[in-house]
Amino acid sequence: MIGVTAAVLLPFGTVVPAGADADPNAIDFAVESSMGTINTRIVRAADGNTDRVVYLLDGERAENDLNGWEKHTSIPAQMAKFNINVVMPVGGQSSFYADWEQPSSFNGVNPDGSMLPSADSGSAIGGWEDTQGKTTAYQWETFITKTLPEALKSRLGFSSTRNGVLGLSSGGSAALLMAAYYPQQFSYAGSLSGYLHMSMPGMREALGAAMIASGGYNIEAMAPAGSEKWRRMDSYGFAEKLIANNTRLYISAGSAKPADQDLSSIDAITQGMPLEAIALANTRSFEKRLTALGYTNVSYDFPDIGIHNWGTWEQVAIRLMPDMAPHIGKPLPAGAKPPAAAAPPGAPGAEPPAGGAPPK
Repeated sequence: MIGVTAAVLLPFGTVVPAGADADPNAIDFAVESSMGTINTRIVRAADGNTDRVVYLLDGERAENDLNGWEKHTSIPAQMAKFNINVVMPVGGQSSFYADWEQPSSFNGVNPDGSMLPSADSGSAIGGWEDTQGKTTAYQWETFITKTLPEALKSRLGFSSTRNGVLGLSSGGSAALLMAAYYPQQFSYAGSLSGYLHMSMPGMREALGAAMIASGGYNIEAMAPAGSEKWRRMDSYGFAEKLIANNTRLYISAGSAKPADQDLSSIDAITQGMPLEAIALANTRSFEKRLTALGYTNVSYDFPDIGIHNWGTWEQVAIRLMPDMAPHIGKPLPAGAKPPAAAAPPGAPGAEPPAGGAPPK
């Protein structure tokens, strides 16, 4: 059973760097939903267009103040320079951005948040004080595919067709699900260190343990074992839908080998390496699935160095942008180039991971 031992000890979260600031160019965009008021952070495209839109999905330990892409990377600002409007929903810890069957609880009881550290304390187990998804059921899929795009269109004029969606870790499988089931909205999807074969032996148990660790959530409230909802969430199972849609895909996972700058971090060794090893096994299995089905409208990116952390994902996202550019927004005439934009620079102040060759 792959990864069960590691997942029981460690959440499928992220190794979080110290220090994080909000992007001064991002705006708050509050939308009412069945989950209450949900804030989304928006960074507008440099050229002012409204048809090139990308959603950035967070990971297992999404927090309620800012989306991790804004909090821990320069990617939103870089995408804006690349003439892309960036949409970053805030919140949704352990949600997989799914519509849950019911509010999370364990026989009507939820873990007491006072028992453990907060989600941002650095503890491997925490965030139990989060009540989102426990008083009312998570309905993130509906929010991202209906409520939010309707609000973006009516209030900002953003297109709700030929959008892109990228996710990391648990958000990786969610990104592919959105593209599989909502092809009219998403023409491009990227998974960075995602769990793309959730029916692999041991994965449900591993994910269930991770969800308890990351906020005290019950996987049975999301999708009961053996249910159609659970099968529907597995990227390996819905791969044929992506092919039928001809969705452009970008699929990446690191080698689980740390870069030199990661070696000083205990979390990088004890969490980032085993978590990325599980993500890599899942992602390679999904790659084999697509290859067996003959699908070629995909770029694979498997860097020689990379663990389950924001440094890895930032570098992958930089490499991804030129691949994404022709596949979102208004279709380009044959032979035309994407709108002119600043070339995505290297991550400011960070040494790119070794093995960062262009994707094959």
